[in-house]
Amino acid sequence: MQLKLIAIGRRMPTWVSQGFVDYAGRLRSGFSLELVEIDASRRTRNADIVRLVREEGERLLRAVPSGWRCIALDPAGRTYDSESLAKHLGQWLSDGRDAALLVGGAEGLSGEVLDAADECWSLSALTLGHPLVRVVIAEQLYRAHAILAGLPYHRSGRVS
Repeated sequence: MQLKLIAIGRRMPTWVSQGFVDYAGRLRSGFSLELVEIDASRRTRNADIVRLVREEGERLLRAVPSGWRCIALDPAGRTYDSESLAKHLGQWLSDGRDAALLVGGAEGLSGEVLDAADECWSLSALTLGHPLVRVVIAEQLYRAHAILAGLPYHRSGRVS
């Protein structure tokens, strides 16, 4: 299964690239994760933010390959614990479609992106910085993969 993280913004700190590459590189057994960066619209003092978010959304949607599952990362989306995310990832795998995960810019995703998405996923009720989101997504996808594969990476938190 191919996964693409399609995100608004470029020029992230080195630790972000290293963290993303580290977790993406751990995926095995037919899973791959690629980062596609889309330039953010230029914000000026009198910028039309609604228009800029809509334009970013159009660029995000154009980057999603035809036929792929589209998952919008949005605070209003569904939250998962690690085990339920693994189960959900298994469902994505079983339906045979690759998946694109869309991360908006500073003002979030446009209504058009949310409407076009097959589903919405919320990483947390907390506000996370854009650089951190990329690493968290990669780590959580690896964790879900490790659970499905029976790898010792994940601990359930239960003490016997």
